[in-house]
Amino acid sequence: MQLSTQLTKRLNIDYPIIQAGMAGSTTPELVAAVCNAGGLGMIGAGYFDGEKLESEIDVVKDLTTKPFAVNLFVPSNNEIDNGLVEHMQAWLKPYRKAFNLEEPVVNITEQQQFEQAIDIIINKQVPIVAFTFGIPDQEIITKLKAHHITLLGTATSVDEAKANEAAGIDIVVAQGSEAGGHRGSFIDTSNNGALVGTMSLVPQIVDNVSIPVVAAGGIMDGRGLIASMALGAQAVQMGTAFLTTLESGANNVLRDAILHSKETDTVVTPVFSGKPARGIDNEFIHEMNNYDDTIPSYPIQNQLTNAIRKAAAQKGDADMTHLWSGQSPRLAQAVSVDDLMQHILNQSKKVLQ
Repeated sequence: MQLSTQLTKRLNIDYPIIQAGMAGSTTPELVAAVCNAGGLGMIGAGYFDGEKLESEIDVVKDLTTKPFAVNLFVPSNNEIDNGLVEHMQAWLKPYRKAFNLEEPVVNITEQQQFEQAIDIIINKQVPIVAFTFGIPDQEIITKLKAHHITLLGTATSVDEAKANEAAGIDIVVAQGSEAGGHRGSFIDTSNNGALVGTMSLVPQIVDNVSIPVVAAGGIMDGRGLIASMALGAQAVQMGTAFLTTLESGANNVLRDAILHSKETDTVVTPVFSGKPARGIDNEFIHEMNNYDDTIPSYPIQNQLTNAIRKAAAQKGDADMTHLWSGQSPRLAQAVSVDDLMQHILNQSKKVLQ
């Protein structure tokens, strides 16, 4: 088995290792370090405004001449339900009081932010764009392809993978249930969406689409890389593994939580953002599980809890903030990107011997 694939050639990278978008936790240093080590680094731009995105792209370009990607959230088109918002605001009041925070004003600017990001990506000649939470409109896909930009989609089921291919997406990331952070489900979003494990999901998607498949979810080392490729994936996407690297933008609370957690500590929950996401179980999740109404949808709930989570992280309170992590935290290492990449490659070669 070779580590070079049709996909590594297409993306112009040395090794089939992609750093996940991880909105809120990527830094230009992380992205560039992954690229310079032979993988594909990705700017997690899901929450960025135009100015922030432009700045991050410029800094990455200063740090590497290699190809890199930008990850965007496809707009959800959800509407504000004032009744649900008022009820949640009342529920969260004690948390705001504890951190001396004011009540936030909610708004939905996803579509404008998304369209602006697309224009910036084209103008800045970013070669690769990844999408989470669905598939963009055909007009946007056509626009990006006209500028020879490679498109990655996310799927948590075979049907979602087929929808990505049908829309003209070039590569699909098969996101297994082990993956940390937000679930990429967009067809079956009831409860926590599709929760199919990586080992099960990857070969089923590979057998049902003709575009290259990237495996994601619980993959932390060379063993996971080789296993994924044996199942038909042409690369892996790794998130949690890069969260604890020295170049990561993850706060110390999150880093420490991952490095001191075990495989049974994570749960999938919508309580922080309104979308199902896998993270380390804590008191906020337990208390929110007692909430007696519908949780406002994303991005509303995300805005309602945002200041609470940030304040908790700044105070070192791991019980009141989100702690996104996949199901393999015991394999996490506090090392540099270079050391992590070298470890993955060395282990891959040993497995292949």
